[in-house]
Amino acid sequence: MRILVVEDERPLADAIARGLRRDGMAVDIAYDGESGQEKTTITRYDVVVLDRDLPGLSGDALCREIAGSAELTRVLMLTASAAVEDRVAGLSLGADDYLGKPFAFPELVARIRALGRRATPAQPPLLTARELRLDPARRTVHRGGAEVELTRKELGVLEVLLSAGGAVVSSEELLERVWDENADPFTTTVRVTVMTLRKKLGEPGVIETVVGSGYRVPSAGQG
Repeated sequence: MRILVVEDERPLADAIARGLRRDGMAVDIAYDGESGQEKTTITRYDVVVLDRDLPGLSGDALCREIAGSAELTRVLMLTASAAVEDRVAGLSLGADDYLGKPFAFPELVARIRALGRRATPAQPPLLTARELRLDPARRTVHRGGAEVELTRKELGVLEVLLSAGGAVVSSEELLERVWDENADPFTTTVRVTVMTLRKKLGEPGVIETVVGSGYRVPSAGQG
C-alpha cells in the first residue's frame, strides 16, 4: 500500500514512517497541511494518516478536501483530541477512522490495513493465483505447501500483481505503489526486483512479461 503520513511533529512522523515501512508499506511524509495537500494532488494514496492539528492548512480542511475528491483514498485521523465529540466531528468531516494519541503501533498498522482493504473492489483476505497464496495481514507467501521467503519490496510487487486479478501492471505503477517518492523513476529497480522475485517463486514461472506494457500474474482461465 502507498501511505501518506501528515504530521507536524517530525520525530513522530518519522517514527511512524519507519514502522510502516518495516511492515512492507511505501510511505511518504508531509510535515504540514500544505505539503500534504500538494502530495495528495500528485499521488494516489491508499491511506492518509492525518494529524488534525496542523499549522497552516488544518487537518480538518485537508480531510474534507480528500473526502470530496473522486479518489478512493481513506483517511485515518491521528490526533490528541480523542474525546467522543472530537471523534464524531472528525468522522463527520469525512475521515474513515480516528485514533487518539498516544496509540499502540500494532493497532495503527491493523487500522491502516483494514482501511486499505475497503478499496473498490474490496481486496480479499488472501490473494491467490494458481498455486500461489499471499496473506497480506501476515506478510507471508506460499507456493504449494512451501513458504517462500521474500523481501519487503518483492512481497509488495507480488501483492500488487495478485491484486490486479490478471490485469497487466506497468513498471511505473509498480514503482508508485511499492516504492515511495524518493525512488528514482529512471532506475532498473522494478526490473531487478521482478527478476529476483521470479527466481524465488521457482518454476514453472508465474509472472509474465507483457512487452511494452508491464507484468501480470495470470488468473484462472488466462493463458
